[in-house]
Amino acid sequence: MKISIICPLYNAENYIEDLYINIKKQKDICIDEIRFILTESKDKTEEKLKQLNCDYEKISKENFSHSLVREKAAFAAKGDIVVFITQDIKIEDEYWLYHLTKDIANNKCEAAFSRQIGYDYHKVEKYTREINYPDETRIVSKEDVERLGLMTFFFSDASSAVLKEVFVKLNGYDNKDLPTNEDMYFAYKLIMNGYRIEYASDSKIIHSHDLSFNETVKRYSDIGKFFDQNPYFKEYSAGERGFKVLNYIFKRSIEDKKPLIIMDAIVNFGARFIGMKFVKNRK
Repeated sequence: MKISIICPLYNAENYIEDLYINIKKQKDICIDEIRFILTESKDKTEEKLKQLNCDYEKISKENFSHSLVREKAAFAAKGDIVVFITQDIKIEDEYWLYHLTKDIANNKCEAAFSRQIGYDYHKVEKYTREINYPDETRIVSKEDVERLGLMTFFFSDASSAVLKEVFVKLNGYDNKDLPTNEDMYFAYKLIMNGYRIEYASDSKIIHSHDLSFNETVKRYSDIGKFFDQNPYFKEYSAGERGFKVLNYIFKRSIEDKKPLIIMDAIVNFGARFIGMKFVKNRK
């Protein structure tokens, strides 16, 4: 199957060359096109794109939307499989794309997403990536909703793939301007319409963030807003997932003899809670 790769860019000068070169190194797959969508930036991203002879579309900041930019590009894509990536992923494996798309091509699933490995220096996120992105591949479907609850719809556009015909059939993101969680929004549609999502643990990327307290509050404020705007997600239990993640961080920080990370984790999860509560209480 032919593959279309879609990647929004913004101030990506420090990412684009390494990202593009490593995409071109991918083996045992057929990349039909790489579609970069550049939001007007203050750095030299556009110069880099021209130097690399990349095809790209340029849009204004006012026209950027996490969901609508991806949706438009996916609808226009030439490939049989649409792959979404973000500019800040690091690809170190020449078979990242093969492992991400092979089971879609083999009709074992209709969508897939990669394993994310956190940077060692990103402290808390290094450990959250370990528990959220384990080393075992799984495929989930509607049959797993009762058992997994909200985690059935866990999906990440940092590196994901979907059959284009399915994306079009389900009408993408329904032309909604989603500030965040567009991947979860679409995953819900996939699952509830009888399709299957694979977590492809062999498809590995390096990807994590070291957000400040205020940045974390803002991120989870947006997530809280997403859940308020899509209240049907609240019907599905997340169980004690937050406590499990926090306990895992405690355990790993002790194993690595980095007890101060426990304090970082408490602050981080406090910021998440404040962000979510802020939105829920906002009129």
